[in-house]
Amino acid sequence: MTAIPAAQPTGAQQGRRAANRRSGRPEDAPRWERPALAAVLAVATVLYSWGIGQAALHPFYSAAIRSMAGSWRAFFFGGLDAAGSISIDKLPGAFWPDAVSVWLFGPHTWAAALPQVVEGVLTVWLLHRIVRAWAGPFAALIAALALTLTPVTVALNRATIPDTALTLLLVAAAGALQKAVRTERLLPLITCGIWVGLAFQAKMLQAWLVLPVFAAVYLLVAPGRPLHRAARVLVGGAVALAVSCSWMFIAWATPAADRPYLDGTSDNNPFALVFGYNGLSRFSSDPTAFGAVAGTAASRTTGNTGWDMLINDTVGPQVAWLLPLAVLAAVLGVGRRAGRPRTDLPRAGFLLWGGWLAVHALVFSVSNGNHAYYTAVIAPALAALAGGGLALFRSEYEATYAPEREATYEPEREAEHKPEPATEHERQRTAEHETDLEKTYALRLPTTYPPEPDTTYTPEREAKHEEQHEAAGRRHLVLPAVIALTAAWALVLDWPTRFVSWLLPVAVMLALCGVVGLCSRGPRTSPRKIHAALAAGIAATLVVPAGWAVSSLDPLYAGAATSPMAGPVGKSYHEHPRHAPRRRGLGRPSARDTALLGYLTAHRHGEKYLLATQAAYTAEPLLRAKSEPILVMGGFTGSTPFPSAQQLGSLVSAHQLRYALLTTQRPTTAATTWVKSHCTRVRPTAYGVRTDGSFTLYDCATRR
Repeated sequence: MTAIPAAQPTGAQQGRRAANRRSGRPEDAPRWERPALAAVLAVATVLYSWGIGQAALHPFYSAAIRSMAGSWRAFFFGGLDAAGSISIDKLPGAFWPDAVSVWLFGPHTWAAALPQVVEGVLTVWLLHRIVRAWAGPFAALIAALALTLTPVTVALNRATIPDTALTLLLVAAAGALQKAVRTERLLPLITCGIWVGLAFQAKMLQAWLVLPVFAAVYLLVAPGRPLHRAARVLVGGAVALAVSCSWMFIAWATPAADRPYLDGTSDNNPFALVFGYNGLSRFSSDPTAFGAVAGTAASRTTGNTGWDMLINDTVGPQVAWLLPLAVLAAVLGVGRRAGRPRTDLPRAGFLLWGGWLAVHALVFSVSNGNHAYYTAVIAPALAALAGGGLALFRSEYEATYAPEREATYEPEREAEHKPEPATEHERQRTAEHETDLEKTYALRLPTTYPPEPDTTYTPEREAKHEEQHEAAGRRHLVLPAVIALTAAWALVLDWPTRFVSWLLPVAVMLALCGVVGLCSRGPRTSPRKIHAALAAGIAATLVVPAGWAVSSLDPLYAGAATSPMAGPVGKSYHEHPRHAPRRRGLGRPSARDTALLGYLTAHRHGEKYLLATQAAYTAEPLLRAKSEPILVMGGFTGSTPFPSAQQLGSLVSAHQLRYALLTTQRPTTAATTWVKSHCTRVRPTAYGVRTDGSFTLYDCATRR
């Protein structure tokens, strides 16, 4: 279809466009946009849901999810067992959707993993919507596709880990902030604060990392007087703080007898759980900071820190494929908009996503250790910068070869609606912003070129040509250069493992086709050839990470259930290089667990607890198999001071507890010492197994 020049908007059109922007309604969508977006979302759905029945459920979190699905007390406070005796060592918000899904569909592995799939696909769709409002449909499509094919995103969205919900909620917050800057309204800024607060319920302090960036962008770019902007930032920050701390205040105000003991704390304080165990202790040399329980090798990871953590052999292939492109886009995107008005919205987008990337990279580099999947939160920023950067470089490339042609777009019949009247300020600001966008981000290349101009030499024409050439400089070379750079960077990241070496020649050939096609453009070059060259270049940047992403569909290359990642990297792969580690889903107990549960059920005579276990490690397989009240001594690490030896003895004396299951894999505590000295060991043959391995069952009804 032939594209037409973008006409100067009339007053009525300005009011309609302003209303469209306020409501988020797409404007002038090219015909390819919806089918392309649908295809990207379909690919995301397939990648994230493939083999969902065998999803890598985190053993600790999935045990809690099943318990939360069967008890309101356990649901709200994140109880690890059905009785809610002790909580998980995180805030429960990220697991509420999982528990609801299990409550609705039953204790199935796919039911626990389904919300992660939905959250992942929603993140892709939402990022497309946000980037489209900032940089147009071309940039939005690239961003959505890049996020979909990020390896760590594919691996993580198939596991029950809070980072998926965190990423979705923070992307929603970024969209609300963008709307607040664009519309000069307070409500979107309040909405941004709400989204950040909900993200805090998913991953606690990590949700606050974006707040300095959000505040800086609003203060720098939003219209209005400085004090007015500062006051609004304080309002949005207050909302974020209130929503973030809401669960902690409820837990703090609830009597200890009416809620679970908070795991990871030495004083049963919700603020110690968030700011100590999951906060200061992860950055300082004091593992017990702010009332935290000291972490263990099971609860604390090491490594993946320092300035190069994003590009090391483990983390780099998970997320960093577009890192050079994103950094160049952020730097050049801000630099090329220098001299524009303070309220320049295209520059604001580069500041927003560039700041998001920089802050997270800095914090990750100075922490005590990071799982590779922590970096999934920066994938939207990398994808948005890649999309926005390619759109910017593409527009500069087109401007060099067709400097006099106006920006074009594919008109589409707009839906009938009655827009609310736009103020004079909104009309003026919208018109200025749209003019900048149309000049900066070409929405679609025209399929036909205007007739070749008269080439008769005149001094005026020659002077004009030289002036345009000097203004454009060599910016038209940036697009093919970043394509070549990104393809070369893919070779660097894949080289240590040569995991998808068969794709490297494909990436090189695609990059060569793209670079040569773009650089050899002439006055009579067919637009279709330019489109094909651009498509080949973009494919070259994504084909290698796509290979890594698809590999995570094979359990051998999906990492551990506690640390999902893609490809032949990480501790799990090196420990099991030839076969995938065994995965136990919900309702699928092993023969040993089935025999033990049968024995305990048969010998239970009115006790409240089926048994007590030493640490969550011992209870997890039983809780995944059957939702029962199980007293988890010591919580996740085994070191949390609950229950005390006196409390344990009181439960046994009151006939609320009979059996205890201990393990040699967790530290000895006062409670486990009490069990060993007061209870009788049960032979494993009593419940039908030859050996109990590292586990020992004790019967406390028969005192020593």
